Amino acid sequence: MVTDKDGILVITPHPDDAEFGVAGSVARWASEGRKVVYVVCTNGDKGSPSPDTDPRQLAQLREEEQKEAASLLGVSRVHFLRYPDQGLEDTTSFRKELVRMIRTYCPYTVVTSDPYRKYIWHRDHRITGRVVLDAVFPYARDYLSYPELWKYEGLEPHKVKEVLLWGAESPNYHLDISQTFSLKLDALRCHRSQVGDRDLTVKGFLEERARRAAWEEDFELGEAFYRVELR
Repeated sequence: MVTDKDGILVITPHPDDAEFGVAGSVARWASEGRKVVYVVCTNGDKGSPSPDTDPRQLAQLREEEQKEAASLLGVSRVHFLRYPDQGLEDTTSFRKELVRMIRTYCPYTVVTSDPYRKYIWHRDHRITGRVVLDAVFPYARDYLSYPELWKYEGLEPHKVKEVLLWGAESPNYHLDISQTFSLKLDALRCHRSQVGDRDLTVKGFLEERARRAAWEEDFELGEAFYRVELR
């Protein structure tokens, strides 16, 4: 498959993580005509403070919320891997699924959570980021890594050109989301099971974070990443 020079693959641990982390950028990319695809690794079935919550019903609800948010942002397609919340591990099977997604869509850019954030960071975020980076390099690149993917599924190796990590403590790349910040908030509101009545609190927190991400830039609101360019 030919590389999609404009393609972006966003690999997110839970439903709603992409909206909190990169939705302003996603909306901007989509508005520029870039094809954005989501891969959601877990079903979010533990994302409730109530012990009376039915995890299966919550997982179904969060999947619908994610679809609604992605549609609002202009995301082309959403894939759900449906691993249990808090259940991700660095396994061959998980890595293979991510390699399959990379070889299927041949993105120029892969976006995910930074696995190297210090101290307190959700384990699913660390595992996702680490496995994504391994999937990008070297596994998606090499014929002899998961050779069954090209022998039986026709998925040729693919070289990703750029990785963007959100949640980085020392970002080196900032994107202007001044025109799409309101759409980011609207997408987050689609995750009603998570945002609930915290709308004003979430808005204030995200606006402050967006202002910090634009510090010393020539725009008002931004999203910050650690960018890795692959040769």
